[in-house]
Amino acid sequence: MSKTSFHILRVGLAITFLWIGILIFKQPEAWAGYLQPWAAKLLPVPIEEAMKGTAILDLGIGVLLLFDYLVWLGALVATFHLVIVLAVSGITDITVRDIGILAATIALMTDSLPENFIDRIKSR
Repeated sequence: MSKTSFHILRVGLAITFLWIGILIFKQPEAWAGYLQPWAAKLLPVPIEEAMKGTAILDLGIGVLLLFDYLVWLGALVATFHLVIVLAVSGITDITVRDIGILAATIALMTDSLPENFIDRIKSR
């Protein structure tokens, strides 16, 4: 990935995760409505608290991506987070958006993996 496209993708995803984190903090009960009932029953805490935790996770991902610090880790966490979101929210009108964001986090992660990590994978 060219350096310019990498930074455009990184900053765009950072803004997306920061914005979603803020929106969840503002109305955690509204965002809880995206959770399938079976998934909500599995939560060990009240759903609003779980959504606030999700907001903190989204903000943390956004900060790592925005400040260009441990981008591979932020993108890795974002990837797992989005896989879970897709699993617990069901197929809706916004599923396609989440798939697009997931693809972007995977691209960012694979392009920013540390060289020593890549070397270890290649040597196996």
